[in-house]
Amino acid sequence: MERPFDEELAGLKQTLLGMAALAEEAIADAVTGLRERREDLLRDVLSNEDRINAIDVEIDEICHRLLVLRQPVATDMRFIVSANRIGGDLERIGDLACNISEQALALIKLPPVKPLIDIPEMARTAQSMVKDVIDAFVRGDEGLARQVCERDDRVDHLNDQVFRELLTYMIADRTTIARAISLILVARNLERIADHATNIGESVIYFLKGKVIKHHWDRRSGEPGPSAAG
Repeated sequence: MERPFDEELAGLKQTLLGMAALAEEAIADAVTGLRERREDLLRDVLSNEDRINAIDVEIDEICHRLLVLRQPVATDMRFIVSANRIGGDLERIGDLACNISEQALALIKLPPVKPLIDIPEMARTAQSMVKDVIDAFVRGDEGLARQVCERDDRVDHLNDQVFRELLTYMIADRTTIARAISLILVARNLERIADHATNIGESVIYFLKGKVIKHHWDRRSGEPGPSAAG
């Protein structure tokens, strides 16, 4: 027997929440594994990739089925389209956490280049962005979605800081080059995770307001740029 449409939408939302929780955990475990030199956590991140991928496929199938069979309009249609996009961004976040874990598995077998300060801060910020933007989606909180988008600048700044600092280590001591490059790649993956959280924020705003602000985000004002669709 076919479920009522509202129940199907609620089920889709719960599936997204489960996927987001796995993505948040992957970010935390990847960086904790690097910082604490714990191979078990890094292996867990890699082994959980298939779970995140499977949920992404499930969300894709649910969204396509609802669009074809239910032919939703207005807010319901935007909810489904946004959920589909968000699932794709969460899947990429899982991939990026795996990239970090792969770099970390090599790094933890070698002496550290330096104490890790900015990279764990990047991870905390990126993880909180993912959590908050999913909360914004579930609660219909446009203001929180915009705040998440604004936080992306903080992660970009930390990424630049990591690069500059590690560059000085490489110049001073050529034996650190391979390890420093791996840390730069870790930071770059965290920066991309924050980008995907920002993408989700844009999808939330589209769902709530019908505004397409991709490529038009003005971080200074917190408003869509002049060419954004309304």
